Amino acid sequence: MDDKKPPGLYYREYLRLDKILDAQELESEKVGKPAHDEMLFIITHQTYELWFKQIVFEFHEIIRILSSEVVEDKKMGRMLHLLARIKTIQRVLIEQIEVIETITPLDFLEFRDLLVPASGFQSIMFKRIEIMMGIRQENRIASDCAFFKTRLSYSDQKRLAEVEERPNLLELVDRWLQRAPLFNIGGFNFWESYSQAVEKMLDSDARIIRDNRTLSDKDKQFQLAEVENTRKRFESMLDEDRYNELRDAGELRFSHKGFLAALFINLYRDEPLLYTGFRFLTLLVDIDSLFTRWRQRHAVMVHRMLGTKIGTGGSSGTGYLEATTKKNRVFLDLFNLSTLLIPREDLPPLPKQVRKELGFFFRGDE
Repeated sequence: MDDKKPPGLYYREYLRLDKILDAQELESEKVGKPAHDEMLFIITHQTYELWFKQIVFEFHEIIRILSSEVVEDKKMGRMLHLLARIKTIQRVLIEQIEVIETITPLDFLEFRDLLVPASGFQSIMFKRIEIMMGIRQENRIASDCAFFKTRLSYSDQKRLAEVEERPNLLELVDRWLQRAPLFNIGGFNFWESYSQAVEKMLDSDARIIRDNRTLSDKDKQFQLAEVENTRKRFESMLDEDRYNELRDAGELRFSHKGFLAALFINLYRDEPLLYTGFRFLTLLVDIDSLFTRWRQRHAVMVHRMLGTKIGTGGSSGTGYLEATTKKNRVFLDLFNLSTLLIPREDLPPLPKQVRKELGFFFRGDE
């Protein structure tokens, strides 16, 4: 008898449930020793891959928007929405680790050896995410680079190489920042005024330390040295030649102009036309932070499951994951902006014409 169904689109067919729900094949069953928890292990990781695919899908749209010569205001709102969606998905990814942890280490041993040499490293979707964000081969740890050649199929290596040749989010954000007309609006040279404000702030900090009678001479020397280190940090960020030396050394990734634009946006984020840019940069930091948290949480979970054993893919297990957690971060330049922030009361006041161009100007403001 034919399987009769209601007319029109059918739920099972729309979601391709026959494919999805039949996609769990237990290796333990194939060898005649069914391990109950292998089903959960497979489904959890398949779910991860689906969420990774969705994140890749959202990044494609964000990169498409940023690739335009001019990013319209309404498109900025679209990107904020998509980045916020990615953040929500990331929280699900982190929470999902608790589901895997319901598998005890002893239960995992029932099927672990059957997985060799398969490994989470071979998740092409997650590698695409990393590359699309801005992690290139030269940014990875040595073992990570080696695994690309020894743990991935030739076709997967080729696919990822093609992704790496395209503009990534880090590069496009830098270009977007470089186009921001924030440096000499109406003839106002902000950076000269900012440097003077920084000097005034640091001189005040040094004076407070010297006048503090509760500090020993040794403590004063230490704290004054820290003030000077901070002064040098400010100077290296504002001087283009010194900045580029740090960039060539791999300590910075944004262009000097892009970095200064990001700093200006963070300092004057209260101006109406800058707040959207501030939210955009903040969401990028949030997403970078959440991927770091996911890697850390993943490393802890693997340590709990494997102890100090090697991973199924031949890596050092927990040690490898902890190393990539520290190395595979993208928007460190945005994190480092906090070093250069100064209190609102010390910010150089923007001229009226500049404020007019950056905000909503009413007659009552004249």
